[in-house]
Amino acid sequence: MLPSASPVPVIVDLVHSRRIVARSAMQVQIEETFRFVNERVPASQPIRPTIGDELQGVFGTVAAALEATMLARLALPTSIDCRFGIGRGAIETVGEGMSGHLQDGPGWWLAREAIDEAHSRENGRNPTLRSWFRAQSDENAASGGRTVLWEESLVNAYLLTRDHIISAMNDRARRVTLGIALGRSQRELASDENVSQSAISQTMRKSGGSSLLSSLDTLKRGAL
Repeated sequence: MLPSASPVPVIVDLVHSRRIVARSAMQVQIEETFRFVNERVPASQPIRPTIGDELQGVFGTVAAALEATMLARLALPTSIDCRFGIGRGAIETVGEGMSGHLQDGPGWWLAREAIDEAHSRENGRNPTLRSWFRAQSDENAASGGRTVLWEESLVNAYLLTRDHIISAMNDRARRVTLGIALGRSQRELASDENVSQSAISQTMRKSGGSSLLSSLDTLKRGAL
């Protein structure tokens, strides 16, 4: 797959935010999680809160956006869940606001369409889905439409599987998978969790954590 030349904006919102009692305390945890993600995945614009339950950021590649959103879901406890709309398309700065640049353009429109689609599918046949991807076609390329359809199909097939695996994980499986994703050894994680190294290995296999990380590595090697 060819590298995406267009920016990759990401919109994040909080799932079931109206049901949350300690909303301010949870907001602190969410912002700390995304600061953690921003430190580990390079972004054109780090993911930051905008207004209400929403956060936004921009990445240089689809692979970076996929990695950042995966790390965020793994780093958040099972009691907090976020939804992600990932777009790929041109963006334009149209002014300045209190929280930074005011931007518009197809990339943001597609990210908004993507998060709406994720929400719709979550309420339908895919209750574990939390992410969706939309891309802008290159009108100058004869095969641009087919290429975008293929890219969207590939990324969304990955997201359907990824989100199902993460949604089924307990907190320990998320912590262990996150630790492995960050390059920590099974021995270190076993010490943290007060279990054997074998138990960490079993957690990675049984939870799907190993497959989760391998699938992202495969997409990244394909220059997504």
